[in-house]
Amino acid sequence: MDESRLAQGTKVRREVLGDAYVDRAVAGATEFNQPFQDLVGEYCWGWLWTRDALPRQTRSLINIAMLALLNRPHELKAHVRGALNNGCTEAEIREALLHATVYGGVPCGSDGFRVVREALDEIAAEQAA
Repeated sequence: MDESRLAQGTKVRREVLGDAYVDRAVAGATEFNQPFQDLVGEYCWGWLWTRDALPRQTRSLINIAMLALLNRPHELKAHVRGALNNGCTEAEIREALLHATVYGGVPCGSDGFRVVREALDEIAAEQAA
């Protein structure tokens, strides 16, 4: 494992998803799933998200479309928060979902829009508290 890449990945992961999300993931690590957490930190966040070819906003919108297409609601909610943290607007998130709907089908879009609306409502409630 590349400890430097893992540290850099953890920094980016916290910047994008927020400390609370990362703290929950780290606290939930066990001997069984720790290698997965290391892989996510080192490669997803430390290798991919630190590359310069795409800005974070673009990466976030790509993730939203892909996660909607893959029907991964938990990760989709997390990456809605990340997209907002990265400066994406709700209009841009909507466009990513419309794109996914055309290429993935209306059921994908229906679920994606529902999950994203839930995430936006949760974030709004947190900010109002």
